[in-house]
Amino acid sequence: MRCPFCKYDDTKVIDTRSADENTVVRRRRACERCGERFTTYERQDTMPFVVIKRDKTREMFDRAKLLDGIMKSCNKRPVSVERVESIVSDIEMALSNSMKKEIDSGEIGDMAMRALKEADEVAYVRFASVYKHFKDIDSFMEELTDLMRDRPRGG
Repeated sequence: MRCPFCKYDDTKVIDTRSADENTVVRRRRACERCGERFTTYERQDTMPFVVIKRDKTREMFDRAKLLDGIMKSCNKRPVSVERVESIVSDIEMALSNSMKKEIDSGEIGDMAMRALKEADEVAYVRFASVYKHFKDIDSFMEELTDLMRDRPRGG
């Protein structure tokens, strides 16, 4: 593993732990030359699948793109990075387990919205406002009304 600090090719593993419900291996490493420490994550290589966009174009699924969208919706909210990564991993795992080679972007968006609705209502509304392309304030208010109706009493 190449050191991200000095670019030396020889590093040693200091600690190895399972992460993200045993779907990821987290390794603490130290560079043999400069001594800097850094963390790497290993995850199982999954079968790639294609996302069918709204305009019917197709592109490879990009975990980083999904992570970025969810992180933006959780900006300045009490949702930990670990929770966001868990949401993305759960979605990615569900998609892989579906054994579909092509998946509609709407399915991915719906999965993200369901997870965000449980994690943080404000993050959910932020994500929905981008994902659902509200045409006007009335459609936005309709989504908020649905959210308020569906939330548990006292919450």
